[in-house]
Parts: sequence; structure tokens; C-alpha cells
Amino acid sequence: MPGTELFGEEERKEVMDVLNTTCLFRYNHDELRQGMWKAKELEAEVAKYTGAKYAHAVSSGSAAVAASLVASGIGHGDEVIVPPFTFMATIEAVLYAGALPVFAEIDETLCLSAEGIREVATEKTRAVLLVHMCGAAADLDGIMQVCEEKNIVLIEDAGQALGAFYKGKSVGLYGTCGAFSFDFFKITTAGEGGLFITNSEDVYKKADTYSDHGHSHVGDNRGMEPHPFLGFNYRIGELNAAVGLAQMRKIEQLVTGKRKNKAIIKDKLRGIDGVTFRHMPDEEGDSGTFLNFFLPDTATAQLVVDKLAEAGVGGVNYWYTNMYHFINQWDHVKNLSSAAPLAIHHLGAPQDYNNLQLPKSQEVVGRLLSLGIRATWTDVEAEKIGDDIAGVVRDVLG
Repeated sequence: MPGTELFGEEERKEVMDVLNTTCLFRYNHDELRQGMWKAKELEAEVAKYTGAKYAHAVSSGSAAVAASLVASGIGHGDEVIVPPFTFMATIEAVLYAGALPVFAEIDETLCLSAEGIREVATEKTRAVLLVHMCGAAADLDGIMQVCEEKNIVLIEDAGQALGAFYKGKSVGLYGTCGAFSFDFFKITTAGEGGLFITNSEDVYKKADTYSDHGHSHVGDNRGMEPHPFLGFNYRIGELNAAVGLAQMRKIEQLVTGKRKNKAIIKDKLRGIDGVTFRHMPDEEGDSGTFLNFFLPDTATAQLVVDKLAEAGVGGVNYWYTNMYHFINQWDHVKNLSSAAPLAIHHLGAPQDYNNLQLPKSQEVVGRLLSLGIRATWTDVEAEKIGDDIAGVVRDVLG
């Protein structure tokens, strides 16, 4: 899955450009730059690829989600609907914004469902933080309809889904804004980094200012810039941006390779009685980063995982027992454990996190296996991986 599978001279060239100028900082210092602005170039590449009017690079995907919340007006005491199946950063961003997470059901899209959102939405709900999990879009039509009906802000955490589209438009552009990750494990990587996209100039300016200590970025004297409101330091450095820039220029190659190899492996599993696949509302818009398939029940899924390990077949994720991505293992969230008090400690949690009833999510994630797909596998390698996985699944299912 990591973009570093196509890491090479292009990344080294961009990094050396920065080192040769000695300007590692993304703002000002024109006299040092020799005309090079890697963060700005990265933003332009992402804007061109996604079709966004505005893109702003930050230090991580987590920072991009945090900026998305603030720029969308979400803060102290606001209730935000979130999925129980996501990377922890989604929940952390809500809590550290001073907001209150409300967990809703996912479905076979692996994302929040319109029905799940509707079931938990109340007059206190301010936003839905929708995660496009495992590289493909959620049911955006259904979810947007619920948000419009209930006057709820839609924000998109597309950390795993750069390269995913829905009906021809990039994920991240359906809500007020969208957040992408460029960490080491993403389809394109900057080592560490993230990026925020939006079509709203007002939302963009808020995110741009917030992510740099409230700097307005007006004029050419950083020390004399106005500060319209408080912010924090979520800046990306030029070295990370340089790597991300080179990687973004390879995204079409990465997406094409992943989709090809995913199709080869999926064909090996297709037709096995008891195996079904993730529902994708727009299969053509899939980024190809994961092949997600379901087994009949949780016990069978666990048995297949064990047998794959015994056979030495790697790369298959079982999220149901994963410590970071599924709510069953989030004891620190359930117990509201933090190093210092948060707003939720004073305001109270909107749900009893230790006794959540999310039967659909438990059933879906319990049956789910996910294989991370590489763009650089040859056809022969992809066929062997597919044969190996299919062989184990057939043996278990009889």
C-alpha cells in the first residue's frame, strides 16, 4: 500500500532542491528559495488532481482533520457523529476540538450509513465526520440527503482515500471540506504530512490561518502579519512537502497498478460460496488500495485469518481485533482516559461508550478481511497471492 513502492530519483531530486536552498520553512524567506516553494507546488498538484479550488498542506492527516473541524465551525460541546471503524485520529480530532463523539452504525460500504446517521442524530448534532474507509467512497448521496434534512454539517475524513472518486468528483469535495493523509502507509506519502481540500474560500482561509498560529499570510513580513484568530502549529515542512510533491506526480500510476492487481486477486475469490465483497456505491471511483471481502460469520473469519498465518500468507488485515481501527479495542475512549481534562470530562459523554449497541458494525467488521494492494506486483505475483488466499478460504469453507 505505501507510496514508497515507487520511491526513487524523483523524490531525491525534490528533497535536494530544498536542501540546496537551505530554506526548510514553507513561508517567506524569498531570498533563500531560488524560486522553489514545494508546499505550494504540492497543494497545486492535489488541487489539479482532485479538482478542488483550494488545497492546504499540513503536518499530518490528523492535523488536516483537526483543521477541517475548526474551519467548519465545530468546537466546544458540539456533537459530531463518527464511525466506530476508523483510524483513532478521527476520534482524537473530535475530542481535542472540544467536541463530543457520537458513534453510529456502518454498513457493508465500511463507512457510516445514512440509516445509522439518522438513528443517532438529534437536535444537538452539529456535524457528521464521514470516513471514506479503506480507499473507497461512502454512500454520499444517502448521507448528504440526511445531512440536508437535519441541517448537519458534513466533513470528510478521506485519510485513506486519496485517489477515490464518487460519480466523477473527488472524495473530500462533498462536504464543507476533506482531509487526506500523506503518512508512510498511504497511497502517496510525504513520510509525514496531510492535506485539506475545499471549494469554499472562507473555509480555506480559516484552515490556512488556524494551522499556522493564526497567521493571516498577508504581506511579506511574517513578524508583522495580522492574526485574525487563535491557531496552532500544524505546518508542513518543505522537505516533507518535496517528497509528497514527487509522489503526487505518480498517483495515476499507483492507482492504475493497484486497480489492476486488485481485479486479478478479486477474480480468484469470486465465485467461492460464502465469500462476498464490500459494497461500493461507485466501484469505478475506487482507489484500489484494499481488497475487502466478507466471510459468513466472525468465527469463520477468525479461522481463515489463523489458517492464512499458518500457511505463511501475509498482508491480510483482520480489523475486528486491530488495536487502532475498531472500537472494541478502544478502552481509552470508552473510559475517557487522557493526559489532561477534555471538554467531554466536564460536559459528559453523549453516549455510554462502554455499552454501545452497534450490532451492524460488529457483524460487518467481524466478517471482514482486507488485503492491502501494491501497484508494483507483477501479474504473476498477484495471481499467486490470489491463489494462496483462495486456497485457504476454500479449505475453511469446505
